[in-house]
Amino acid sequence: MPDPAQDRRNADRKLCKMLPALAGALCLILPSLAVAEIFHTSIGVSRAGSPIRAGLGWQPADFAAPAPRILVVAGLDGSQESVDLAAALLRHSGDGPFALSIVLNAFPDREPVERFPPDGPAYLGDSVEAQYLWRFIGMLAPDLVVDLRFDGQPSALARALQRGLSPADVGRVPAATLRLAADDKTLDQLRHEATEILASLAESQPLSAARRELQERVSRSPVEVAGQLALAYGHALDTATYIPALALVGRLRLGDITGESPLGDVEEIVAPFLDGKPSLGDRPSGSTISGHLIFADLYERTDNRAYLALARAAADLGFEPDGELKSSMPSHNEMSDSVFMGCAILARVGRITGERRYFDMALRHLRFMQDLDLRRDGLYRHSPLDQAAWGRGNGFPALGLALALSDWPTEHPGYAGAQASYQAHMRAMARHQDPTGMWHQVVDRPESYREFTSTAMTGFAITRGLRRGWLDRDEFEPVADRAWKAVLARIKSDATLVDVCRSTGRQTSLRAYFDREAILGRDDRGGAMALLFSTERARWESER
Repeated sequence: MPDPAQDRRNADRKLCKMLPALAGALCLILPSLAVAEIFHTSIGVSRAGSPIRAGLGWQPADFAAPAPRILVVAGLDGSQESVDLAAALLRHSGDGPFALSIVLNAFPDREPVERFPPDGPAYLGDSVEAQYLWRFIGMLAPDLVVDLRFDGQPSALARALQRGLSPADVGRVPAATLRLAADDKTLDQLRHEATEILASLAESQPLSAARRELQERVSRSPVEVAGQLALAYGHALDTATYIPALALVGRLRLGDITGESPLGDVEEIVAPFLDGKPSLGDRPSGSTISGHLIFADLYERTDNRAYLALARAAADLGFEPDGELKSSMPSHNEMSDSVFMGCAILARVGRITGERRYFDMALRHLRFMQDLDLRRDGLYRHSPLDQAAWGRGNGFPALGLALALSDWPTEHPGYAGAQASYQAHMRAMARHQDPTGMWHQVVDRPESYREFTSTAMTGFAITRGLRRGWLDRDEFEPVADRAWKAVLARIKSDATLVDVCRSTGRQTSLRAYFDREAILGRDDRGGAMALLFSTERARWESER
């Protein structure tokens, strides 16, 4: 009986024997097209907590450069030889007529678990390293993935890619296996041999389907992508919580830009709450309090005081029956999320009513939450249970203060301090922006995954600050631009998203934040935040 696996191994061996001679002439003819700068980064974190390191030989968010792009993956064979050779290739990554990125060791502290596509949700379980690698390949979008091996085993990664499976649902990426034998060769000899083979592989390598897909994604205008998102999100309000409410707000904002207002549809969606359906429930949560922002938006568009009454009922939870300010807004659960969930609705109702007490309460609540969660380095820990600077746990304060400051009168004695807090937080966040433009699941831990909502929320906050003049343009415009491109790349035309952290309460360890599921697909929370960012970006681009 024919053995397909053996046939593939024989073909790999023939390729390795034939290509070096051809590549020698090729390297004499073609100039080097590889970029000089290497971006050192992590693609994930191992089960034991070690960063999975990589060097990127092209601008991570630039999908248009003409040079063929090869991603070499080392360590899948479990050998030290492949890891050492990968490091040597990275040190000399300008030696070939291609751009080269390298995963230095896909399994840095244990025997490889080669199952592709990996089992289970990302980034959890026994195959966590493989999950990081699989999604990283999709979002990097190389033209060719090469599994560097010193053993005779078939490459499960190459086999999965050759079957047309799509990492991160981006598109096909071709794959090959580069097998070498250490024998008595020096590391430098092995490097030259590998470089010649890679040059031959790159010679006729077309753009991958994944790279073409990402080129199309990042070419969309903010209005175009907002329209795609609005088809999928913002069409229900079963409970008056912030996730569906912000999606409705995003649709209204898009209508303001395009002139095609969905106001009638949105009013029909929220109508049950005007007909007596409880909007806050028996035990109001931060999520429901902030969800009342939609009613404030609708009041400003319709002058219907029933909407104002709903918004005001949420903001009034910050006051005692006699009108005295409470120590904080209720239901904060000590989480940094509450900077958004309390301050934004207070400031909005304050602006609508002109009553100073709402801004007084917003300032009190902000200081209360900062006493609980603001770290000395300017980032927010998610809660006092652990010092981890969770990504969305920083996205919430960024979004919350950007919204609150938009409504806060500059003459209020708390305005200057709130603005300074916002600016300090944005500078702290900017220091931790990834080379891809993303922010991470744990902001200051680059081995954690690149997370969608924290990037969209922070991108919105910085863009709002640029629009309103709160942030220095030379300092922050590049940050906003990188964030926008990164988010664009992670939004498919059908409004599915890449790496949205699932709902997360207070966690008690750094590892617990690493291990939160990263959703690939449609997600209401991610869609709402992306709608806010895309419409804010549209306004910014129309003004600058």
